[in-house]
Amino acid sequence: MEILKSDGARTGLFFGATSGVITTIGLIVGLNSGTQSITAVLGGILVIAVADAMSDALGIHLAEEANPDTDHLHVWAATIVTFLTKFVFSISFAIPLLLLPLGTAVFASVVWGLLVIVVLSYFLARSQDESPLAIIAEHVGIAALVLVFSHYIGVWVAATFG
Repeated sequence: MEILKSDGARTGLFFGATSGVITTIGLIVGLNSGTQSITAVLGGILVIAVADAMSDALGIHLAEEANPDTDHLHVWAATIVTFLTKFVFSISFAIPLLLLPLGTAVFASVVWGLLVIVVLSYFLARSQDESPLAIIAEHVGIAALVLVFSHYIGVWVAATFG
């Protein structure tokens, strides 16, 4: 398939996977901290997998179309691959919740998410002849900030409105 060889597909893959991981583990940590409810956390994952994947795909579509030098194949490859990648990565976080107790599932989800970020960062660094360690540290550091902020937002919401 020609579409999978395009720059648009690569854009969609890296953006969709990264967004799927960061958004979903942030949501999992925040909702767990605020509710300790598997229903809330699982529901959040399903909403992210569908609504946010569609939203991100449309955002990538518009951003790529805004570039006058981008052809239609690139735009649609980025759009479709963003949606599919974000959906698959987001929905993958439901598996630990269906198999493990909530606290353990949250921990497993964070580990899974950080592993994906490490692997993506490694391949990105290698493709750009950069130091993998520096890129991995940068991206894991940003993910860690998302997790910390999400946790404390969940704690604050529970304390304020719970």
